[in-house]
Amino acid sequence: MSIHTPLHPSEPWIELATTPEDWAAADPQLLETMLGQLHLIRAFEEVVLELAGEGLVHGPAHSSVGQEGGAVGSIIGLGTHDAINGSHRGHHQFLAKVINHVSGQKLDVTNLVTPALQEVLQRTLAEILGLAQGYCRGRGGSMHLQNFEAGALGTNAIVGGGVPLGAGNAWAQKKSGTDNITVSYFGDGAVNIGSVLETMNLAAAWKLPFCFFIENNLYAVSTHVSEVTAEPRLSARALGFGFPSWKVDGMDPLAVHLAMKEAEEYMRSGKGPALIEADVYRYFHQNGAFPGSAFGYRSKEEEASWRARDPLLRVANEMIALGLIDQAGVDSVREQALAANRKAAAELTEANPDAAGKRRIRPSLWPDTSFVNVGVRGDASELKSARTLEPLTSSAPKVQMKFVDAVAGVLDRAMENDPRIVVLGEDIHRLNGGTNGATKGLSKKYPDRILGTPISENAFAGVGGGLALDGRYRPVVEFMYPDFMWVAADQVFNQIGKARHMFGGDNPVPLVLRTKVAMGSGYGSQHLMDPAGIFVTSPGWRIVAASTPAEYIGLMNAALALQDPVLVLEHVDLYQDMGDVLEGDFDYHIEFGKANVRCTGNDVTVLTYLSMVKHSLTAVEQTGIDAEVIDLRWLDRASFDWSTVEASIKKTNNVLIVEQGAQGTSYGGWLADEIQRRYFDWLDQPVQRVTGGEASPSISKVLERAAIAGVEEIVAGLDRVKAGFGGAQ
Repeated sequence: MSIHTPLHPSEPWIELATTPEDWAAADPQLLETMLGQLHLIRAFEEVVLELAGEGLVHGPAHSSVGQEGGAVGSIIGLGTHDAINGSHRGHHQFLAKVINHVSGQKLDVTNLVTPALQEVLQRTLAEILGLAQGYCRGRGGSMHLQNFEAGALGTNAIVGGGVPLGAGNAWAQKKSGTDNITVSYFGDGAVNIGSVLETMNLAAAWKLPFCFFIENNLYAVSTHVSEVTAEPRLSARALGFGFPSWKVDGMDPLAVHLAMKEAEEYMRSGKGPALIEADVYRYFHQNGAFPGSAFGYRSKEEEASWRARDPLLRVANEMIALGLIDQAGVDSVREQALAANRKAAAELTEANPDAAGKRRIRPSLWPDTSFVNVGVRGDASELKSARTLEPLTSSAPKVQMKFVDAVAGVLDRAMENDPRIVVLGEDIHRLNGGTNGATKGLSKKYPDRILGTPISENAFAGVGGGLALDGRYRPVVEFMYPDFMWVAADQVFNQIGKARHMFGGDNPVPLVLRTKVAMGSGYGSQHLMDPAGIFVTSPGWRIVAASTPAEYIGLMNAALALQDPVLVLEHVDLYQDMGDVLEGDFDYHIEFGKANVRCTGNDVTVLTYLSMVKHSLTAVEQTGIDAEVIDLRWLDRASFDWSTVEASIKKTNNVLIVEQGAQGTSYGGWLADEIQRRYFDWLDQPVQRVTGGEASPSISKVLERAAIAGVEEIVAGLDRVKAGFGGAQ
């Protein structure tokens, strides 16, 4: 007969509940502050719902009425330098953190609202209404609330999307030698999201001071938690990753506080992450002021039973029983909180002259429409003092170097000069420099800054984003293949690319994302894409692509100096190419936004990048066409060298765009559109293009070659242009 031995988790799983003794032992100031925060947040949410009911909130109003106990209980003990981030339902978390910051973690319920606290209420409400005085200048609204000064990193509209970013902040806290922690709030609906589970694994492996805080309100919109998971006790998730978890009644703010204190002790001691599941209940539907029962997915009896456990009533009744306040005092707290929030609303609204008895937003408070694109990225002024040169034409002494060795060499030099640089990616610390040698020698030289990650692109890309937003480090994230960005698309595009603009336009996001185009290597449909066309049509990203080792050095240095996220493209066909590099010089920049004319000509302008530069030069030589070949180098729309391209087009009056990859994700499609709108009157014929086929490259060597462009296709493209010389169609 087989032997069955029960196994036990490596860390405890605890359910914590308070006793009368806990309430009696609690610091009266703590309870007073707790009561004040609860009422301020409740009144704030009620005012938001009033304004939403009048049509003055553009977009959703995800109220936290009923859920305040989890946020207040967990945040009330945190310091300013502890950080939080949250989900789309995050007003209560944000307010608790910022109130804590401005009040020094103490409130006086007899004089509840100070001028500083009144400002918090008004600016938060202004943000939800989309007004210029909001914390994110009206861009974030209800779902994107951020105040770095208070340690509020930002709430997030993507379910579970903020969790990896929070882990990045926790990594920075740990690496900086502090005992600060980060708490990431998310709901029961996010527990089954891949990025959350990936981050649990990564945070545990790296022992990050990071708290996964689950607000289990039972419903993801209208879907009950029991419908979507076989283990509705969501705190069990931590056990599989080897860190402790607490389950607690979120309608009891003191119980949440006590659980958080225990979790804090664990995290601040360097043992790693913790998880808290707080059972809470949103009194209203997912959005707006109607109860869930109005939509048929909850019963009125269920709603009434949870309302009887209201966290505001719980704290007030316990304080009354202890003789710390009377009912008149509680009523006064309620009145002060309502008055303060109504005052905030009054400052932002006025009587509507076109509708008697109605309010409207004060017109002077809207953001100016000229602000719409400000802050999509920075202005690149950080590069103005950089030492720039053109390495291919420099007269300085040169030596021969492989392209891939230039990749490793410039990273080595940058990490030596800047201790903030941290590199993350799969296998980059093994195999003597990853799968291609691009990080050769770096793990031995910088063992604590070359971070080999789990196979979890969503998690480690988000960690990189959190590091960049934190500001203490400059992450370099490697995707082994660009197709893997689809696994991490939320973090790459929704989070990292949009972060600066979404949160008001001021916060830099200095992140470099390295990846290689691997067409021709036989790895098939899911490894071989060229992502330039995807990134150029996605907001916030800059893109650089080098065709020689020397230019790679200068472009990487510029990318590392920028305060924006930068995609650095490489190509496997170039890795083993030898090229001249400046002897002993890894410190120069390629001039920002400067293309390189690789050969001059008068008949056609060839625009290209990466390995297609050398293939274009070969094709031009074979055909004998008098072509001007321009290596674009800076590919994104904000960095593009229009002056060089314009001068060439006005000279040649013909354009051929050359790229290797598939038509559907084409970079050239965007570029052709721009050129034909900008220079229509200068063109003798439509912009011609060389691309791969519609399909992704296949494993078959023959089919792979048929799917991508090479010298033969460029020759054919040049012949098409030649046939159209003089305006022939």
